[in-house]
Amino acid sequence: MNAIKETHFQLPGQTGFYKGKVRDVYHFTDKLVVVATDRISAFDVVLPKAIPFKGQVLNQIAAKMLAQTADIVPNWILSVPDPSVSIGIKCEPFKVEMVIRGYLAGHAAREYKAGKRLLCGVALPEGLKENDKLPVPIITPTTKADEGHDEDISREDLLARGIVSEADYVQLEKYTQALFKRGTELAAKQGLILVDTKYEFGKVGDKIYLIDEIHTPDSSRYFYTEGYVERQKAGEAQKQLSKEFVRQWLIENGFQGKEGQSVPTMTDDIVSNISARYIELYEKVLGESFSKPTESNPEERILKNILKSL
Repeated sequence: MNAIKETHFQLPGQTGFYKGKVRDVYHFTDKLVVVATDRISAFDVVLPKAIPFKGQVLNQIAAKMLAQTADIVPNWILSVPDPSVSIGIKCEPFKVEMVIRGYLAGHAAREYKAGKRLLCGVALPEGLKENDKLPVPIITPTTKADEGHDEDISREDLLARGIVSEADYVQLEKYTQALFKRGTELAAKQGLILVDTKYEFGKVGDKIYLIDEIHTPDSSRYFYTEGYVERQKAGEAQKQLSKEFVRQWLIENGFQGKEGQSVPTMTDDIVSNISARYIELYEKVLGESFSKPTESNPEERILKNILKSL
């Protein structure tokens, strides 16, 4: 299994390059070529070994989900010339991530447990348990930090600080709610509950586009519908579909990204197991079989497909 850890292409017309935690982004005047590598991050740390097929899993889920929501909001995708590559419109990103939550899970549950009843300016009712369904989905934005961690922020603070104009923010809220509704419907067809997710948007001129990946296990949390009610009644943990299992493995082995901690050894078995779980996520979210590429040199294939598309 040949994992794609990083790429170093020199593409005709290329104007810049950015290496993110997971993606290699090639800049052009009016578009981006984004390679979803097999790097994996947790606790804001890129782990030392890449996970075969992980980039393809995320890229293909995102491409299909963007196609299934294109009637709601235009998105950045122009073409998907390779299982691990998307080419799209270069937008000016809004410096906010639109997080939307249908259930009290993850960060929201931790804040609630700590006694907070106001999350990003949104009031939460008393008497909720972790993973309970919220009365209505709530939008809890975060700032998109250039460095360091993103921070929770209220609608009022966003507007007061001029991070987004009021007219744009009203539109972002409408898009976020409509996308979450569609995502919830798509998940339900697969026997899943879309618990929470995030959307990112950008602009070209006056036009707003949906950018980045959507409804992937890296950007969203899913529960299994079957047994959800019974587990809640019994006070049991919900069966999840996300990359939470990677974080749990790290925590169990003494790593949470804190100073002085070391990433546990990633044996071939660990890498293989994580790869298998990502493929399982793909097949469950999309309801179709995953097709593994067979080339011994995936970078060669990727370059060839990018050049053909350009």
